[in-house]
Amino acid sequence: MDEVIKIVNVTKNYVTEAGEVSVLKGINSLVYKGEFVAIMGPSGSGKSTFMNILGCLDKASSGEYYLSGKETSRLSKNELAELRNRIIGFVFQGFNLIPRQTLLDNVALPLVYAGVATDERKKRAKEVLKSVGLGNFEHYLPNQISGGQQQRVAIARALVNRPQLILADEPTGNLDTKTSQEIMQLFCDLNEKEGITIVLVTHESNIAAYAKRLITVVDGKIQHDGTTAVLKDKRL
Repeated sequence: MDEVIKIVNVTKNYVTEAGEVSVLKGINSLVYKGEFVAIMGPSGSGKSTFMNILGCLDKASSGEYYLSGKETSRLSKNELAELRNRIIGFVFQGFNLIPRQTLLDNVALPLVYAGVATDERKKRAKEVLKSVGLGNFEHYLPNQISGGQQQRVAIARALVNRPQLILADEPTGNLDTKTSQEIMQLFCDLNEKEGITIVLVTHESNIAAYAKRLITVVDGKIQHDGTTAVLKDKRL
């Protein structure tokens, strides 16, 4: 199987007024194409730092991170941005939609950065909005739709560049139970029907249960890495 993510003995340290703080302590992990992985851990465990490194938003202090076969530590900021934009789609808890832009323009934004022509941008943005059930909403503004619909727009935006990998950080954190179920089912469909690799960070076991594999991070180390069978019957 093809490796999308390969992490080799990754550490991350931060310098504070009180001295150096070790957040990640020798992380090793592989994620293969088509996997659906949930990362869990208590507050302060290092899971958000881990996700930032996976998303090329931060660099490890030591160790190696290969994204789709490309070793990232030696890449410049511009090279990292290009790699990130080409391979990764991001979904965040807060949606991060631009209030004064239509849903269509919000979804098309990554294609602007990628230098895609206007007609092609609109075509692809329309296609992915339709794929998340919002084909009739392209001219709406974010404040004219519900929170669940806004998260669907954020997922459409993550898909528009046809990424190999979706990184989702607490994607249901601002949603009610019913809407969370709908969003998680959408992730399952993207993984099972489209073959998109998904890595999701959550602190909720009933959300992690939708994934096929669970990585638990405690005190900067991977404590558990296996199937989500341990979360059996936890789904919402």
